[in-house]
Amino acid sequence: MPKYYEYKVAGYYLYFTSHCIIECMHVHASDRKLTETGSAKFFVKENGDTVPQNRGLLNDREILKIQSFIKKNYQEMYLKWASYSQEGFYEK
Repeated sequence: MPKYYEYKVAGYYLYFTSHCIIECMHVHASDRKLTETGSAKFFVKENGDTVPQNRGLLNDREILKIQSFIKKNYQEMYLKWASYSQEGFYEK
């Protein structure tokens, strides 16, 4: 599972799975196992805004922190995503 960063954000790793690169750019957030089960999922738009698809185990405060982090770092995160996938941003 490729991680966007080696450190946790709001207590969660931000990552994507190699089998989900057929979708547009998104970010999974999980504190333990880096699998889709129990993780939150955020689709990322061209301007860095996110659309949560799944809350997973996150509370509202954690979701807001992660959304804010993605907004500030989405361009750098996209470079990692683009090295695995040819799909672009959400609603491109």
